[in-house]
Amino acid sequence: MNIALIGATGFVGGAVLEELLQRGHSVTALVRDPAKLAARTGLNVVQADAQDATQVAAAVRGQNAVISAYNPGWDAPDLYNQFLRGHNAIVAGVKQAGVKRLLVVGGAGSLQVAPGVQLVDTPQFLDHVPPNIVPGAQAAREALTGLREEQELDWTFVSPPVGLAPGARSGNYRVGGDDVPMDGDKPAGISVADLAVAIVDEIERPQQVRRRFTVAS
Repeated sequence: MNIALIGATGFVGGAVLEELLQRGHSVTALVRDPAKLAARTGLNVVQADAQDATQVAAAVRGQNAVISAYNPGWDAPDLYNQFLRGHNAIVAGVKQAGVKRLLVVGGAGSLQVAPGVQLVDTPQFLDHVPPNIVPGAQAAREALTGLREEQELDWTFVSPPVGLAPGARSGNYRVGGDDVPMDGDKPAGISVADLAVAIVDEIERPQQVRRRFTVAS
């Protein structure tokens, strides 16, 4: 497939890039600084501002699908607004380009710890997560809320589990919905490599169109 990837130099995006290329897909990576990605077979690097819908549209036109692992950076000033500005521009640009399939990588904060109670609103989250990350988690939740009203795109939103960390690729994972996945009495985790496996599996064999899902080991 021809797949556009936004955020290819980030933690999750980098793992997704590796998984896509290993499976033989042709990847167009939209980046602010092309020098951060070395030339590789199957990779086309395009300089583009993800907060500019016109630039996004030009870069993703003709692709089979778009994967967005966009994040302006946890230390970005005005993170909440920058995150949503980029997300909304990506959605608008994908529509302008006529691409139907969009997978967005969000955060764990919008997962539920109880019916109607999202992780990002709990004291445990607010007390244990670095303050600079909270606005990004809140913005990712708003991005999901907006997608749930989206009727034009075949969108999917994936939330990693609470314990997302570097690690080896096993190729194994279990799928959940809107609740925080658990491992006994504690939140479950997954390696970023296996999260990437789940993301590319969903692109190749869609099972979660117009819904959010999560995965864990």
